[in-house]
Amino acid sequence: MKAVFDHEKLDVYREAISFCSWVGEFLDTVKSKTAAKDQLDRASTSIPLNIAEGNGKFSGRDRARFLEMARGSALECAACLDVLVARRLSTAEEAASAKDQRADRSDADRDAAAIFGKGGCFRRGEG
Repeated sequence: MKAVFDHEKLDVYREAISFCSWVGEFLDTVKSKTAAKDQLDRASTSIPLNIAEGNGKFSGRDRARFLEMARGSALECAACLDVLVARRLSTAEEAASAKDQRADRSDADRDAAAIFGKGGCFRRGEG
């Protein structure tokens, strides 16, 4: 029987892993070495790591701190995508695809609302 950790049951965690996969493929298409490219890699990796670590905390304050870091990393990813577009290393369509990649937001938004209080990290108008 496969061991399943609590954070692996969260839709928002699974979406964060899916986003990391997309970022890996996307970064392969960006040929220039830039700080924004490297930061997008680090920030996208930070999202699921902080969700997992925060979900394992017993103190509400500790849990909230890690989950807020995950949210900050998600917003940082959106900014990195904007920088890559501004520097003409990516297209606005590719950046929009990343920000809107979630086909079914309801489950992940429910998890994110429970975690962050106000909903997901890549909501329209926020990122």
